[in-house]
Amino acid sequence: MNLAFQPEEERFREEVRAFLDRELTPDLRRYAARMTSVYSDRDTALAWQAILVKQGWAAPGWPVEYGGCDWSVAQRYIFDVEMARAGAPPLSPMGIGMCGPALIGHGTKAQKDQYLPRILSGEDFWCQGYSEPHAGSDLAQLSMSAKQDGDHFICNGSKIWTTHAHEANMCFCLVRTDASGKPQQGITFLLIDMTAPGVRVDPIIMLSGEHIQNAIFFDNVRVPKANVIGKVNQGWTVAKYLLEFERGGSSYGPRLKARVGALRRHAADADTGPDMAIKLSQAEADASALEAAELMMMSELSSGGTPGLKASMMKIKGTELSQRLTELAIEIAGTYVEPFQPHHTSPGGEVVNAPSNSAALVGPDSAVTVAAKYLNDRAGSIYAGSNEIQRNILAKAQLGL
Repeated sequence: MNLAFQPEEERFREEVRAFLDRELTPDLRRYAARMTSVYSDRDTALAWQAILVKQGWAAPGWPVEYGGCDWSVAQRYIFDVEMARAGAPPLSPMGIGMCGPALIGHGTKAQKDQYLPRILSGEDFWCQGYSEPHAGSDLAQLSMSAKQDGDHFICNGSKIWTTHAHEANMCFCLVRTDASGKPQQGITFLLIDMTAPGVRVDPIIMLSGEHIQNAIFFDNVRVPKANVIGKVNQGWTVAKYLLEFERGGSSYGPRLKARVGALRRHAADADTGPDMAIKLSQAEADASALEAAELMMMSELSSGGTPGLKASMMKIKGTELSQRLTELAIEIAGTYVEPFQPHHTSPGGEVVNAPSNSAALVGPDSAVTVAAKYLNDRAGSIYAGSNEIQRNILAKAQLGL
């Protein structure tokens, strides 16, 4: 297994760096440096997406004929790493990263022609309708119903923890179309217009004060049968495909190593002493081990494999190490984590009860995002399938327990 990058891949890295030096504006860099969530706000995400679309680099995982890139697995990994190192804000993953691949892999030609260009242009801004109040990591227990009525489905039920649903005009959704058999066999993957009559979105305010998540309620919402992706009652196949890549498609290691480097600088400024140096060295070693595992997985993907169980392992280790780094950041910042200063940060959504924008910064600049990042990152081990569920998957599939 060769984990070294080839000369042509290193030349590609230089091309990406030159593009980022040229096109990643100071405002976008400044925004990303002060992010408190894993999500950019809608306007920032779409502004950066427009720049990437112009370059032809917005959808690295899509085929060229749909506006994607003819890149190898290694090139996509390099691109992701260089974006992180340059401090680029993330795009919304719901359209390009999730709904797009679902359409490309399971949609009809008419569906691809209708939705893929609108995803790239930003005309359609998507949210994900998976989790329900009683069906989160165990999605097979979902109960939102879709009853057939001529050429339509009539949808009733609710979804929860839906990122940016209040700003989205489209939702890709898992619905129950048959409750007579095994739970996984009666699920359908359906595209729902968020502006349709009967759709209501209620805000969920995060501990950080940000409005990013929402609850969605569907009351007799009519959805054309033409909006089914794949086949009726076989949406579980599409959902598993997307979740596998949601859990295993990120370059955790390099991003976490970059965060450790920043914490080292902040710790030196705060004169935190040798104990913190030991903790940061351990975190850096863990991030390096994770990066090595990602490179091994990338090598397998290059040979035609899939993330498989490694996606669960990456999700567990990546999110838990990320949480540990937020805890170390709290230690380094000390009492400067206490002031509530969202007006000096780049939140992922509107902040409820934010102080006046004229209020002066309290403490060092490095501490201003620490508390909000700590609070928001608690969700990392829950979303995309909780880490407890991921451990169950590994125990059953790998160990036979």
